[in-house]
Amino acid sequence: MIWFSPYLAKLFKIPTPPIEIILGSFVAYFGFVSQHDYFDVLAEVGFLYLMFLAGMEVNLKQIINSPKSIIQKSILFLGIMTLFASSLGFAFGLNMIVIVSMPLISIGILATLSKEYGKDEEWIKLAFIVGVIGEVISIAALTVIDAAIMVGFGFELFIKMVYLFLFILGIYIAYRLLQVIFWWYPEFKKVLMPSQDTSDQNIRLSISLFFILIASMLWLHLEVAFGAFIAGVAISTFFHHEKHLEEKMSSLGFGFLVPIFFIHVGASFDLKALALEGIVTGALLITAIMIASRIAGGYILHTISGNKDALLTAISLSMPLTLIIAVATIGYEVRMIDILTYYQLILASLFEIIISMVAIKLIYVFNPKSSSPLR
Repeated sequence: MIWFSPYLAKLFKIPTPPIEIILGSFVAYFGFVSQHDYFDVLAEVGFLYLMFLAGMEVNLKQIINSPKSIIQKSILFLGIMTLFASSLGFAFGLNMIVIVSMPLISIGILATLSKEYGKDEEWIKLAFIVGVIGEVISIAALTVIDAAIMVGFGFELFIKMVYLFLFILGIYIAYRLLQVIFWWYPEFKKVLMPSQDTSDQNIRLSISLFFILIASMLWLHLEVAFGAFIAGVAISTFFHHEKHLEEKMSSLGFGFLVPIFFIHVGASFDLKALALEGIVTGALLITAIMIASRIAGGYILHTISGNKDALLTAISLSMPLTLIIAVATIGYEVRMIDILTYYQLILASLFEIIISMVAIKLIYVFNPKSSSPLR
């Protein structure tokens, strides 16, 4: 499937991830793939590596140096999107877990879009600025949700929040400290990551940081994906002199680990569930609310980079696949949602990727040029 999916993507002229998800569903349905511990572990590593690659796509200096108006409008986008999604969720009488999951933002899939359309696209840049802010808020929210479900709203939840705050504070202090060190001793970067080195020290350092931050999050009992994402951001921020590193890391990710994650997502959905009453209609309703809420919030972004880029940014942030699956899994394990709602959320996460990526492709084909540069 990993070898075959790019050919199908070219044939149907849609991105590769939806093809891999659909193939995963079909091969699992016909018994060619079964749930196995090794398969689950590889898929989890693929997901974390996808978050790592997403972090490597982030230009932290650009985000920090962005005009206040862009940051303010990004936060306003998130607020409008959350209000719109929550209001519609309550209006349609959806389960509380479903309502909580709909405003979540994840930029993992943005890494695949950046690879396909290029990181210099204005809407990609804007999506990363909005997405990084939304990702941090969403992971904090997911940590709260996870802790609240498991331990309730008590002292243990407060402790988890303190850990999360201290971790973010520690990352900020480390960032400022490294800035000073590399400013005074710029050659130290090349000591850590030589430009010309036959021992692949650059890859060794990147992978080491990847696992160190994952281990730190496991030790703190926080969201592991956040650690993988921060590792990628650190590499892109401090070692941007290594021009070919991202290409090397992407080759392993998009050539092996990431496709396994997408195939695993597809295989986790039982196609027989499509015959159950309310599965498809419920999933389509959730999908429609999530995409519509982001388009509604995206209107606030049109003054930054034009209508087309605002629409592409909004749609590109409509695919929080991994966070939805995480919330659905947590909710189902503690019996806060039934199997029907669980399958609706899983199917909705698949619909969102397929619909959003096809929509982006169509918009991009009919109007490939950015409306105006990102200011």
